Amino acid sequence: MRFAPSGGRRAVQGDPPATLQTLVDRFDPAVFDAAGTARIRIWGAAEDPWDAVIDDHQSVLEPADRSRHADAILSSDPPTWRRIVRDLRAGMAAFRRGRLSVRRDLHLGVGFLAATADAAQPSRLHFSAVETDAGTISMMESGEGPPVLMLHGLGATKASFLPTVTALSEHHRVIAIDLPGFGNSDKPLGGRYDASFFADAATAVLDTLGIERAVIVGNSMGGRAAIEVGLRTPERVDRLVLLAPSLAWLRSRPWAAALRLVPPQLGAIQPAPRRVVDGVMRRLVPTSHEGWTAAGVDEFVRSYVEPRGRAAFYAAARNIYLEEPHGPDGFWSRLAQLEPEALFIWGRQDSLVPIGFARHVERVLPRARHIELDCGHVPQREAPDETHREMVRMLAEPRRGRRAKRRRPAARRSKPASAGRIAS
Repeated sequence: MRFAPSGGRRAVQGDPPATLQTLVDRFDPAVFDAAGTARIRIWGAAEDPWDAVIDDHQSVLEPADRSRHADAILSSDPPTWRRIVRDLRAGMAAFRRGRLSVRRDLHLGVGFLAATADAAQPSRLHFSAVETDAGTISMMESGEGPPVLMLHGLGATKASFLPTVTALSEHHRVIAIDLPGFGNSDKPLGGRYDASFFADAATAVLDTLGIERAVIVGNSMGGRAAIEVGLRTPERVDRLVLLAPSLAWLRSRPWAAALRLVPPQLGAIQPAPRRVVDGVMRRLVPTSHEGWTAAGVDEFVRSYVEPRGRAAFYAAARNIYLEEPHGPDGFWSRLAQLEPEALFIWGRQDSLVPIGFARHVERVLPRARHIELDCGHVPQREAPDETHREMVRMLAEPRRGRRAKRRRPAARRSKPASAGRIAS
């Protein structure tokens, strides 16, 4: 028999199910270092929940003590847990389909699954933190081959690219990072948190990893950062894949003058109890208890309740709004100078970056290619099959020369909406 240590009454439970024992016995801290003690509650593998406790670079199983806080919660059914033991890819597929739930801390939950996967599995996920000129950057990587670097959107983390890492890792070394200010990366209180700041972080990661040239993939704010890498250091960019990228506003910005007077660092002293922030997000996002949306909300809350994370969020959002569209240093003037081959993927239902921006990009970058999908602002999560198919197709093609003719879009184009508001 095993006993759950707690401050109160002890729960008595039988031996853990063989599936969980297999996972814990395989725990490899070289794949995922939780950087301290962590408690992961696992539901569905047996009649009662169990806690996997990571401490001092090892993991042990304990009967769940529900009076103790769990840092992450994994829930599924017995058949899915058995598939996860055999193949982590099956687990990620189950996560995408909603058969596996990872709540509270996606980095911790998926990191635990990666560290307990069969070492013989191809394209095994690895989680690590690297020291760069831009500070400590948390990253997730898988696979071997030509490198692909992925940059997430405002309020998101590297975990938003989990499906993409899995989809591309068979033929590529895929690296998804937490940009500074987000997730598990450093959050400097005085950071600029603009496109140049994030581009510097991306190239610093390439430098640290010894990568001279990579495909850069960016969603939303990360897409704007990817464009900046292409503008500033085109020699480091193989190609660009831009998923609903944040672009400079084309309409008037009535709050710009006032917003310039408000230092985003004030966000660090704003009270933000987790319970309150979580409640607000659940009310704002109707589907916040479902699948990827729930995990995404959890990741946002996890960063936002940190004072430095909150200040970084405000600073990044402020810079998106304040970016100058025109003039010698304006975004749309500079965009015409973009050299790397670029694929833009837009969501027809995107209310943050309206699809009408596609026609403005087409006018400035006539050689770029465009795909429109029936999804919202995060194509890699909302339309993963179509998004990844287009990415794989582009990455498999030889690079086009500068004078090559423009290819027509592969997907049917709907009538563009007018270019309106834009966020992360």
